Amino acid sequence: MTEHRFFSQVKASTKFSSSGLKSGLVGAIATLMCTIMYTTPGLAGDPFRTKDPRPIGDKTEAAFKSIFLKGNYQAADNLLKQALDSEKNEPLAYAMRASLAYTSKDFAGLESYSKKTREIGEKLISQDPLRGNLYTAVGHFLEGAISLQRQGTVSGAPAALGKLRQVYQYLDKAEAISANDPELNLVKGFMDLMIAVNLPFANPEQAIERLNSNAAPRYLAQRGIAIGYRDLKQYNQALDYVNKALQETAENPEIYYLKAQILRAMALKEKNPQKMQEAVTNFDKALSQKSQLPQSTVKQIERERRNAVSEIKK
Repeated sequence: MTEHRFFSQVKASTKFSSSGLKSGLVGAIATLMCTIMYTTPGLAGDPFRTKDPRPIGDKTEAAFKSIFLKGNYQAADNLLKQALDSEKNEPLAYAMRASLAYTSKDFAGLESYSKKTREIGEKLISQDPLRGNLYTAVGHFLEGAISLQRQGTVSGAPAALGKLRQVYQYLDKAEAISANDPELNLVKGFMDLMIAVNLPFANPEQAIERLNSNAAPRYLAQRGIAIGYRDLKQYNQALDYVNKALQETAENPEIYYLKAQILRAMALKEKNPQKMQEAVTNFDKALSQKSQLPQSTVKQIERERRNAVSEIKK
């Protein structure tokens, strides 16, 4: 889809000013930035590429592992504070701080770190045009979601649309440099998927194909696809992909939370109490490591678990 056609259809869409897109884009901050940052050791600290790797600072990389290998947000918070002191030119560190601010409902921090993500991305363009354009796009995306959060969908929609236009302008520049780059395809695949499940004209299958074909690391692409299928209410596919993600991320409590959500939705659809019990089991697996998770996430898991238990008793 060309950029002109894309934005013409966005403007024409009555859903653009609906609560669905607001919650989708704002919720996508955590989904997009948290899920794409999980890493395992790679060449030169690059979790995305085995060819032409980019160096990432030790503290930033350690924070990635703390959150997304162990699911330990508390340790990651301290590591990222150190990263912003010693690795000030890595936009990924600021994007991570933005995601942590979102999960703690620190919207002032979210605004500040989103702006820094964009500014550091802009500075990086001269040295690394691919990643510079990519993280400039990420910064604009986050800032657009903030407009919807702060102003509401009706008042905030024009500003968000302007930001979305800039997002895709910078993504197009990055894609012109390396269309098959795994980091680019991971980020763009997540963005496209989050937008696709909230706008009637967009094609989520194209986003899923992008994640399937060119995004890396694979477990992150699989997690993103699971989230997309969950939101599309295609629960069998969602369960298949979350199980694939679990093969490599079995220590991450958030993956068990995602699996529990999918199983609960399946149980409600099928009126299957056994599957609902399986959902509760996965909620419990996530909560067994609740000391590592943000309090807002813990409260949400506990609330959904209580609902699942009450549904078994009906």
